[in-house]
Amino acid sequence: MLTKRQNFLETIRGGTPDRYVNQFEAFAIQRETPFSLRNPSPARGQLNVVDAWGVTRSWPEGTPGPFPVHDDAHIVIKDITRWRDFVTPPNIIFPDEEWAPYVKKAQAVDRSEYFVTAMVAPGVFERCHYLMGISNCLINFYEEPECMHELIDMLTDWELRWAAELCKHLKPDAILHHDDWGSRQTTFLSPEMFREFFLPAYKKIYGYYKTHGVEVIVHHSDSYAATLVPSMIEMGIDVWQGCMRSNNIPQLLKTYGGKISFMCGIDNADVDREDWTPELVKAAVHQAIEEGSRLYFIPCAAGGGPGSCYPGVYECITSEIEQINRNLQN
Repeated sequence: MLTKRQNFLETIRGGTPDRYVNQFEAFAIQRETPFSLRNPSPARGQLNVVDAWGVTRSWPEGTPGPFPVHDDAHIVIKDITRWRDFVTPPNIIFPDEEWAPYVKKAQAVDRSEYFVTAMVAPGVFERCHYLMGISNCLINFYEEPECMHELIDMLTDWELRWAAELCKHLKPDAILHHDDWGSRQTTFLSPEMFREFFLPAYKKIYGYYKTHGVEVIVHHSDSYAATLVPSMIEMGIDVWQGCMRSNNIPQLLKTYGGKISFMCGIDNADVDREDWTPELVKAAVHQAIEEGSRLYFIPCAAGGGPGSCYPGVYECITSEIEQINRNLQN
């Protein structure tokens, strides 16, 4: 029987997997770092928590996750033409002794079974709208493109410096990188505008990881982004995690399977809800399997990591995939 890591690689490389990869099972995600201690994120129910970039975020009860507060009192960039007056990139250089417990945790992972996985969130696009608000951000791509390019260049440079620290200390095998690029039905930017502003940034970021020991790039965007897949491939993304069903997953597999893989098939909005039932989850899992394939496809909830808003949903999905895999062995 293949290890979880081996089975994952067989799946995304067009080999001979002996079962479906079960959601995030192959990833030993390293969420905590010296920077995370200085970059607070709200827990469920917490309001107005300020992160290392000066962004205020809240996580109201009944919502899937934290989101920035963008009223006049809390928005960071009040004028994109003067963005340098408002944004100070946080420090990410920490002494080895601060890294020591996290290095020890990464070293304890059995790398024959799991990928040591560094998690980066949010990404470059999300960081832009965190700082100025989504409406302002999208308008500024049209009205102040030079300023947006400058801001993106700064954010990219910061991410590259952080990538260097992650690779130096944790030596990750995989990266789980979050950056939502669309809603459930469409992308936030046209493919052409996306290529102009974000393709060069991500080619640098993901190129750095690939040349510094990272074997697998997993990009999370739980959204519609089918029109951005050619750019994803050019960036060096190995797996698009979060690809919603609105993307026409069977068509994506037919068109791009072998160039990129898709970790998806179960939209959280369909199953991760207050009135969920095991029967509802089972039907969604089987639908995902039927619409997917044995290669270049990993059945998974669209959310950006192991877990769910409502207790038991993620575990129920995992259990159903396990049962499908047991049936394959018989």
